[in-house]
Amino acid sequence: MYKINREDTVKLLSNLVAIESTYFEEEEIINYVNDWFVNNNMKSTIHEYYDSKVTKFHGKNVVSELIGEKKGPTICLNGHLDTVNLCDGWVKNPKGEIDGDIMYGRGALDMKSGCAAILTALKAFNENHKSFKGRILTTLVSDEEGPYGLGTNALIEDGILDDVDVAIITEPSSGFTEKDFPTLCLGARGGYGLSVEFFGKSAHAATPELGVNAITSASKFVSEIENIDYLEDDFLGKGSACVISIEGDGGACSVPDYSKVTLFWHIVVGETTDTIISQIEEAIKRARIKGEYKITFRPSPTEGSKGFMPYKVDRKNKTVKDFSESIVSVCGIEPSISAFASIGDFNYLGTRLGGVPALVFGAAGKNYHGANEYVEIDTVVDTAKIVYDYLVRTLV
Repeated sequence: MYKINREDTVKLLSNLVAIESTYFEEEEIINYVNDWFVNNNMKSTIHEYYDSKVTKFHGKNVVSELIGEKKGPTICLNGHLDTVNLCDGWVKNPKGEIDGDIMYGRGALDMKSGCAAILTALKAFNENHKSFKGRILTTLVSDEEGPYGLGTNALIEDGILDDVDVAIITEPSSGFTEKDFPTLCLGARGGYGLSVEFFGKSAHAATPELGVNAITSASKFVSEIENIDYLEDDFLGKGSACVISIEGDGGACSVPDYSKVTLFWHIVVGETTDTIISQIEEAIKRARIKGEYKITFRPSPTEGSKGFMPYKVDRKNKTVKDFSESIVSVCGIEPSISAFASIGDFNYLGTRLGGVPALVFGAAGKNYHGANEYVEIDTVVDTAKIVYDYLVRTLV
């Protein structure tokens, strides 16, 4: 009987971290994972997709199925194989460096830790349980870190996830929430990318009173953002808006007649594009801005990927109960319950599959999206054990 062990988990995670896989550049790691499935006697296919509308990106996902002999639930295990761009400030080796229980590396925490845990759990399940009920559908995707979550979006658009009953996403829940392991996330805020354009009137910089300065309008609007009364959810917290960029240029000596503020706007349950527009209009009114303005939500590859909708999973849901029991079985303690403050593929899975419970659970660590990112190895091993225990508990 195969038992999940630290040595195998570390080796697999090290191999994943060593492969550079910035979003839109995942070909090598997709092939590695597909070969891993084949070498471990599991059926695997490469699912291809193409965004012809916005990014023009040809992408690939790895999809693997384990099908039982009897009818039962379909459990989707989801993770992303891509990372963000390499930033400045690294002292540790971004391709992997181990120091005791810590593994440094780009993507070591977010989220190659979770992908390694899924693969390790699957290997144990496949070797130990030839007879079971239901189906395990594993989706290890590309472009989660990109602007639209194209990989998981394509799986949904192409109907590959139509029959899923439960989704387990092994994002590093403890790492992201900065809570002790084990932490189970039962929802997340959502969000939209958008811009607000301001149209003024050009004039000579020596007589600015004769014009309408569009950059000044943008600045007044930005100052008013902190005064917005965001909706608050008792579990997800409050919505928020972050200014990503401000554009505008009056030339050498002219009042600028155009500017654009680009934002990412996080929302909670109960908020929509309509509430965002209303909050923006109220902020502009309070700022007493002169001139015209235009609110535009960023273009999207498909209707479903226009935004990331917020969601919550009921704590009384049977999946929550069963998965929590697996956590207690492995860790000896109840998990803390939390929610993600930001967005990810879990938003798509939690809102676009007809109410499927989407649980987020993974390792502990720090510095995700930053220099010297690291994961605590023991929590990766325990995540694998917990996923395995849940699969056995539910399907065997």
